[in-house]
Formats: sequence, C-alpha cells, structure tokens
Amino acid sequence: MTAPDLLLAALFFAVATLYASVGHAGASGYIAAMALLDFAPEQVRPTALALNLLVGGIGLLRWWRGGHVRWRNVLPFVLASAPAAFFAAQVDLPRESFSLLLGIVLLAAALGVFRHAARAEQEDHETAGRRVPWLPGLAVGAGIGVLSGLTGTGGAIFLTPLLLFARWMPTREASGTSVAFVWINSLTGLAGLLHATGSLPPMLPLWLGVVALGALLGSQLGLHWLPVRGLRRALGVVLLIAAAKLLFA
Repeated sequence: MTAPDLLLAALFFAVATLYASVGHAGASGYIAAMALLDFAPEQVRPTALALNLLVGGIGLLRWWRGGHVRWRNVLPFVLASAPAAFFAAQVDLPRESFSLLLGIVLLAAALGVFRHAARAEQEDHETAGRRVPWLPGLAVGAGIGVLSGLTGTGGAIFLTPLLLFARWMPTREASGTSVAFVWINSLTGLAGLLHATGSLPPMLPLWLGVVALGALLGSQLGLHWLPVRGLRRALGVVLLIAAAKLLFA
C-alpha cells in the first residue's frame, strides 16, 4: 500500500461523508480526487461508479427508513434514466465536448441553492406532499441519465437542485429521491461501462470500506443533525465541487 493509495482513501472518505449528507453518492468528487492523483484513466469511471453503488445503497436504505423516499416520485426519473445511462456509458466522448457547459450549469445551480437556503423551511412547507408530473419527470430522467452515463456520475448533482427549483418536493425528500435515483443509475451505468471497456483497481476493497464509513456518517448528518438550511448549504458546496471538477479538470 503506497502513500497515494492512503491519500486517495482519505479523500474518498471526505467526499462520501459530504455527499451522503445531501443524498448523493459522490461520483463527481471521487473522479476529481482520482484526477488530482493521476489515476489510470481507464479505471476512473468504473471505480467512481462502484463506490457510488455502495454509498448510494447505504444512503438509500437510511433515507428510505427515515421516510424520505416516495417511490411514486422516483419512478418517472428512473424509468427513463436507467436505459439512457446504460447506453450513454458506452459512448466515449472527448471531455471538452460537455465539461464546460455542465460546469457552468452546476455553478449556476450552486449559486441558486445558496440564494434560496434562507427560505428553505417555507418552501418545504409549500411543497410537502406534491407529486412529480409524469411527462416532465420522464424527460428529466432521460436527460440526466445521458449525462450520468457520459460523465461517470450517478446524476444526483443534476437532479437534486432541479427538484428544489421546480418545487416538486421538500429538501429531505429531494435528497431521498436523489439517492434512490443515483443508486439505480450507477448500477446500470457500471454495467454498460464494464460491458464496453474499463477495469477495477486492486485497492477497491479498501476504498469501499472507507466510503461505507463516510456514507454512514454523512447520512446521519443529513437525516438528523443538519437543519434544512444547513442541508441546502451543504448541497451548494457539493455543487461547487462538482462544477470546479468539470471546469478546471
């Protein structure tokens, strides 16, 4: 075990903790950490998606048990995103084709989340019990599924702010919906990627253990310890990290 392996494990733990607190699994953060340490390019996307599966699975169980996952609202997104993520993961696009645009979108989303954080409690009260409309939900799911497969992320960095801006659900339900979405997307994305190309590194078992601990700590923060305003600000930080990764990687 080398020093870079241990440093990467520490970065993965930090990413998993922060992202799990807002119902995400951390793929964009894992990718940024691997890029920082010159990780083998052919292993970046499959490793990120494998870590996503574990962190997303732990988060899904905890957010569902906390009462923040309504499957009726998850279904429209997943039905369209799962096949889109599977096929898009097999497409090898030059990073410059989409990184700049997506980075700008995420930066704008982060600024919007910070701006609306002060009104989080009021907006959550107004959106409690709403249902996601089927046609817009399917369209959004398909679009995010394509982005998820192309970028090697689970898609939650795109879905959560959209759910809040569209006022389709309260903050914690948006996190629960996103973690369900990200787990299913990561599963299909990893299957598509390994079907086409890619390999998993020998240090993966260590990193899986590290991110599992981060997922437990982060989901505890999001479910019980952070107030709604704090949860939205944590989401803003996650979006800024993802935007920086896309814009400056």
